[in-house]
Amino acid sequence: MIQYALPILYVVFLWWFSTGAIIYLDGLPRRTYRWSMWGATILGAVALYALAVTAHDPSLLAIYIAFTSAIVLWGWVEMSFLMGFLTGSRRDRCPEGAKGWPRFWYAVQAISYHELLLLGFFLAILGITWGGSNLVGLYTFLILWVMRTSTKLNVFFGVRNLNEEWLPDHLRYLESYFRKRPMNVFFPVSVTLAMAVAVLLVQSALASGASLQHTAGMTFLAMLMLLAILEHWFLVLPLPSQALWNWALRSRIPEDAEFVPIYPRYQAANDPDKTQAPGPHPLPNRPA
Repeated sequence: MIQYALPILYVVFLWWFSTGAIIYLDGLPRRTYRWSMWGATILGAVALYALAVTAHDPSLLAIYIAFTSAIVLWGWVEMSFLMGFLTGSRRDRCPEGAKGWPRFWYAVQAISYHELLLLGFFLAILGITWGGSNLVGLYTFLILWVMRTSTKLNVFFGVRNLNEEWLPDHLRYLESYFRKRPMNVFFPVSVTLAMAVAVLLVQSALASGASLQHTAGMTFLAMLMLLAILEHWFLVLPLPSQALWNWALRSRIPEDAEFVPIYPRYQAANDPDKTQAPGPHPLPNRPA
């Protein structure tokens, strides 16, 4: 079981920690963004090099490095968006009364540069890993891209938990492209398709006679897909999912201010002596 437990724990930790790190950095004063992006760019360059080197290395260590490198590159793209460096050609609120295809086109424009950057990174990873025996990094980035696109579509069509309070001030205009409703038609379709892929990945990871490297790689991908599905359910279920990253929220709280968790209504429900307090300063949107 250790061949499954270690990759699962590694994926969960990396998902949790990397999300929190981006939330923390995005919550710092905007004057720090340039330094954060410089640091992320250095790590991103190392990650690209690591993907190129490990593409033809099927060893267990190379599998871990490739997966981690793809996560680092994804983090770079997320930071560039959340910090406002690369968003879209439209940086205004959705026009009042826009519906249907016009509204969809406005939403696409709002994130167009970000989407082109994702496409560019995917093609770059595809190019440097082409013909390699270790494609874990490529598939990791692809899963993140597809599932994040699914999340964006669900938020556009309408979900219960928009998490708009996570948006930093310079991206608040994106709220106008969100829609709040209990459910949308696309949600069950997206989750069902994702679960089908997750089942195939789990079956591959559990295949008898598979090598340790294959087992680790497929476990990485299967667990990442399952976490992405979990994030989808966070969009519609009344769960305090943001509490997972309370530790990262303090960067948005002034030193002389009192920190208030972002799930006070759940605390109040368990402690009748406590009343619900307002949430903290708006938080950055996190990755998926």
